[in-house]
Amino acid sequence: MIKNISVIEGDGIGPEIIQQTIKVLNSVAIKYDHDFRYQNVLAGSKAIDQLGNPMPEETINNCLKSDAILFSCVGDPKHDHNPRGMRPEDGLLKLRKKMDLYCNIRPIIVFPKLNKSPIKKKLLKKVDFIIYRELTSGIYFGKKGRSENGEIAYDYCIYSKKEIERIGEMAFQAAMNRKKKVTLVDKANVLETSRLWREIIQKISLDYPNVNLDFLYIDNAAVQIIMNPEKFDIILTDNMFGDILSDESCVLTSSLGLLPSASIGKYQAMFEPIHGSYPQAKGKNIANPLGCILSASMMLEYFGMHKEKNILEAAVKNSIENKVCTQDIVNIESSYTTEEVGNYIEKYILNQ
Repeated sequence: MIKNISVIEGDGIGPEIIQQTIKVLNSVAIKYDHDFRYQNVLAGSKAIDQLGNPMPEETINNCLKSDAILFSCVGDPKHDHNPRGMRPEDGLLKLRKKMDLYCNIRPIIVFPKLNKSPIKKKLLKKVDFIIYRELTSGIYFGKKGRSENGEIAYDYCIYSKKEIERIGEMAFQAAMNRKKKVTLVDKANVLETSRLWREIIQKISLDYPNVNLDFLYIDNAAVQIIMNPEKFDIILTDNMFGDILSDESCVLTSSLGLLPSASIGKYQAMFEPIHGSYPQAKGKNIANPLGCILSASMMLEYFGMHKEKNILEAAVKNSIENKVCTQDIVNIESSYTTEEVGNYIEKYILNQ
């Protein structure tokens, strides 16, 4: 099978983790006789430096023509004080909006062999939930500004019925294939947008009588993810709350570097680890590539390549069980480099 994949290496550790991810994907292609064709496109800090734009139109056009996008991470401290619209992260928001990648899926994966989480092991035994985060609306995309004297700032949070309905349907459909439970996380005691979310999700739930729907305010949800994480199956929430909760959930998994994500639209999809560009580790060969590699696993599933997805995930699990891991999830003295982890997973797949 031929698949055309747009690759955005990004900034910081991005090129290093993308290199290992493509190495692993190529081993899958060899084993199962696929032809993955990659096209590298510019975005983030590099695009600002070279073209004066964090997300050039050429990059967007190439992504729109591809079968999927493999994205690493963007961000560079030298651009932190750029004007709005000219920061590396602004480019990522632009791409999500242009491609209408409204449904962000973030599985929270706990590997029993890891012991870096500060959470008690007995609380982690049955953790298996997915965050469905709305990705193209809300406060991140609302009107923003300052007063003339700069002393007043505002960020509008706006949601429409359609925007809530479409991700709500995806969350309920996912729940039907899992434990049949959806938890809507909001702040309906304060926010009007959250009240709209509740109204619409309650109506959708009537079409899914076998799915149990419950509600949590964002502050309580943040507590419950740490105190009682096994209670969750599908967490459905808005853009900002989803961003915060998924980053918080890395405490359960031992490292932010382990978490993958898929951003799904009507016609395209993008796959990326949820972490940032970690500029302090750039070029040191110590970054954890597993979040990016597991994002590629989600891409394989999107392509309908289920055997391929399973062997890749088995390879990752094997690397963790044998402690072939970077220093963020094992003792520094016994850690492996980014490249060594990629090599191990590549070899595992080819030898199965």
